[in-house]
Amino acid sequence: MIETLRRWLRHADDGEALTRDQSGRLMRRATSASVAVATTLIVAKVIALAMTGSVSVLSSLIDSSMDVLASLINFFAVRHALQPADREHRFGHGKAEPLAALGQAAFIAGSAVFLAIEAGARLLRPRPIDNIETGIAAMALSIVLTLALVGYQRYVVRKTGSTAIQADALHYETDLLINGSVIVALALSRWLDWRLADPLFGGAIALYLLRAAWLILRRAFDLLMDREFVEAERARIREIVLSHPEVKGMHDLRTRSSGIQPFIQFHLELDGAMSLYDAHVIADQVEIMVKKAYPGAEVIIHQDPEGIVEERARFA
Repeated sequence: MIETLRRWLRHADDGEALTRDQSGRLMRRATSASVAVATTLIVAKVIALAMTGSVSVLSSLIDSSMDVLASLINFFAVRHALQPADREHRFGHGKAEPLAALGQAAFIAGSAVFLAIEAGARLLRPRPIDNIETGIAAMALSIVLTLALVGYQRYVVRKTGSTAIQADALHYETDLLINGSVIVALALSRWLDWRLADPLFGGAIALYLLRAAWLILRRAFDLLMDREFVEAERARIREIVLSHPEVKGMHDLRTRSSGIQPFIQFHLELDGAMSLYDAHVIADQVEIMVKKAYPGAEVIIHQDPEGIVEERARFA
């Protein structure tokens, strides 16, 4: 499993901007890796739970079960989001990604509630844990595999900006803390005979899972509501546009993302005495400059004569 992830990382190229096809290949590999890792961990944790009866191990097993469901949603959602635009979906299918992220948030929140209930019951009726060494070994394996997966997912997010992969990476990052806390809980039960450590850590993990669900939900909601790029990115676009020597100004900049595809539109202010042909050539040059910085972006430019007073967008 780890060797497969390493091969994928070796084939990746950090030095160049990726085309849509290259981004698609990375995203598909990331979703496949996610499903494979989550499935492997479920098998290991089922064995550990059967041998220990630990609620902390149960919490990690529940989380891995949710990981498989969420990763399967991602697996299909990413493939749908990467389909090209068609007659019925002229802006593409990128919204499938934040929709998948909403599903992940729901799964994570549901597992957190179930875990909190189980931890509460175990607090009221503490019980000893058997075969603690087996549980610790299973959690250690989980940490190793999850570290490899998260490293690859972070690379994919950095190169593609994928919302679905970002959501997947976020809850796998929480897995690292969960698995580490399970090891601590098992160790406290084993060497200090502190039976309450197991349910207390399980409850803390439930709260952490709720926080992770909220972060995923907020990001997905922003994309579904077409939230603007952060101000630093908008300033970068303005800098690129105004660097053209024939551009006199710009206004009404609007931005949004749909999956991995950015959408950028603005009004370009040019010399009013310029011919329509020259204005068209300059707008094309500016579009190429913006697309170089934002590969795969759809850029829409409206040309305006400099000095023309018009009603401007309120938030441009």
